[in-house]
Amino acid sequence: MNNDRHTVDPKLLEILVCPVTKGPLEYDADKQILVSRAAKLIYPIRDGIPIMLPEEARPLAD
Repeated sequence: MNNDRHTVDPKLLEILVCPVTKGPLEYDADKQILVSRAAKLIYPIRDGIPIMLPEEARPLAD
């Protein structure tokens, strides 16, 4: 399944920001998530599409 893994366009990653803080995001390709350290939220990536809705985010465990 790793060969079929969807990837996020690097150009998209350059412009995406956290919708809550407008701050930078960290991309974790293995877990298919975007992390906002400022908001302490994790945004899922589904089928290569970042889901940037605060209600879809889950808390970042410290």
